[in-house]
Amino acid sequence: MAVTGEAQLDNPIYSALHGPHARFARVHGRVCRYREDVAPFLALPSTMSTEDWRDAAVLVAPGTYAAVRHTGLELPGDWQAVMTLELVQMICEQTIGAECPDAITLGDEDVPEMLELVARTEPGPFLPRTIELGDYLGIRKDGKLIAMAGERMRVDGWTEISAVCTSPEHRGRGLATALMRALAATIEGRSEGIFLHALSSNTGAIRLYEQLGFRVRETATLTVAGPKPTSG
Repeated sequence: MAVTGEAQLDNPIYSALHGPHARFARVHGRVCRYREDVAPFLALPSTMSTEDWRDAAVLVAPGTYAAVRHTGLELPGDWQAVMTLELVQMICEQTIGAECPDAITLGDEDVPEMLELVARTEPGPFLPRTIELGDYLGIRKDGKLIAMAGERMRVDGWTEISAVCTSPEHRGRGLATALMRALAATIEGRSEGIFLHALSSNTGAIRLYEQLGFRVRETATLTVAGPKPTSG
C-alpha cells in the first residue's frame, strides 16, 4: 500500500475535527473538542497562545478533564494534569483486509454490552456515542459479545482502528486480528490508509500490529488535563 499525506496524522484530533468529524466538534476560537459523550479528546493548534488556552478553558469546564495528544505540551499555571500516557502511532503499509464470517455489525442496541466489554478489557476510551464515529464489528459466542473493534478518528485519507478488545477467556484465538482485517477491508475499499494508537508499554499489542503490517510512525504523549477548580 502506498502511504501518502501523512501530515494529517501529525495532529490527528485537530485534523479529524476540522475534516470528516466536524459534525462532532465543539469549537471555540482555534480550539475544538469532541462532544463529551462521543470521545474525550481536546484538539489544540500546533502552537498555543494565551488566548488559545482561554478558549480551551471554555470547552473544558473547571474541575473536568479532556485528553490532549500533544508532545512537549506545557500547561499554563491554571491548568492541571491528572494522567500522562506515552503512545505510539502506527500506520499500515500493507493490504491486510479479509472477510470475517463471524463478524457482525454492532449498533446502538449493542452499546451497553460494548461498554461492559471495554470496562473489562480497557482498550482505551469508549463512550455512549463513540459508536457514531464509524463502523464497529463484533463477535458473539452463545449470544454474548466477546470481541469487538471499530473505526474512531477519521482524517482526510485515513481512518483509525480502535477499541480492539477480546474478553480474557476468549483470547489467543485470533478474534481481534480477524475483526481488524474485516475493518481494514472496508477502509481499503475507500482507498484510505489505516492508523492506530497503542500504549508504548503494550509491547505485545505493538508486536501483533507489526506482524499485521503496521510500523511505528511516531511517539506521542496523551495528557489528561483541565482547568483547576475555582475556589469559593
